[in-house]
Amino acid sequence: MWITLAMMAVEIAAGYWYNSMALLADGWHMSSHALAIGLSAFAYAAARRYARDPRFAFGTWKIEILGGYTSAILLLVVAVSMIWQSVERLVAPEPIHYAEAMVVAVIGLVVNVVCALILGHAHDHGHGHGHDDGHDHGHDHGYHGHDDHARHGHGDLNLKSAYIHVVADAATSVLAIAALAGGWIYGWSWLDPLMGIVGGILVGIWARNLLTDTGKILLDREMDHPVVEEIREAIETGPEISGTRCTDLHVWRVGRGAYACAVSLVTHDPQLTAADVRKQLAVHEEIVHVTAEIQQCR
Repeated sequence: MWITLAMMAVEIAAGYWYNSMALLADGWHMSSHALAIGLSAFAYAAARRYARDPRFAFGTWKIEILGGYTSAILLLVVAVSMIWQSVERLVAPEPIHYAEAMVVAVIGLVVNVVCALILGHAHDHGHGHGHDDGHDHGHDHGYHGHDDHARHGHGDLNLKSAYIHVVADAATSVLAIAALAGGWIYGWSWLDPLMGIVGGILVGIWARNLLTDTGKILLDREMDHPVVEEIREAIETGPEISGTRCTDLHVWRVGRGAYACAVSLVTHDPQLTAADVRKQLAVHEEIVHVTAEIQQCR
């Protein structure tokens, strides 16, 4: 995160100093990934700090979601600003210091590659060791908790997301270098502000997608997710709880890759308990909390 922030500051400052919108766009685009990495780090730290705080009914997964939603709003403002400045530069071009800007852009690409290698190694190492301490929230849901959830791979999603963002930023650096090279060698000065517009659009699309995904989770709009029908099917067709019908089902996401559900059942089995229902749903490791209401048919 600190490496990315340092290079982001250098690229933004150099973009203003050398009048390069491509370099400026790459710097601001890097800021989106610095935010993503920072939010991942903050989510891990906050999860550890509040691991056993009983005030978090379903654990602390949504800390990351709330941070992502906030950063998406800020990034939309950045995207609009980038596009506005690039359009101004198209209308009123200014001289660009291509050699200096190219050096900074190449350094930025190298930094992105180094960060990708660091995160890629951490992701592979963490996946093999399970990240048991990364999401140990300590809540006893009567079902498998965060440790079990993490051992099945979901604990790596923060790190995987950060890795993907850095790789995407490396691709943007390549585009910035191409735009500067085109202007330097062929005199196509319009390539630089055009790259600024493209960079702004990329940041805007990423921010919009992030806003949609996080907003859906924060509003608990998950009843169209495939996991809902999987839960219903597991309840109504599972051998552990045969002769049971699901009359009401609510599923909501409590974090990335983690769900809670509340289910009402009507059954002819007088021995059926909530523990049986949880056991039947244990195949779906993404379900971290189950509340079951059982009505006996006589």
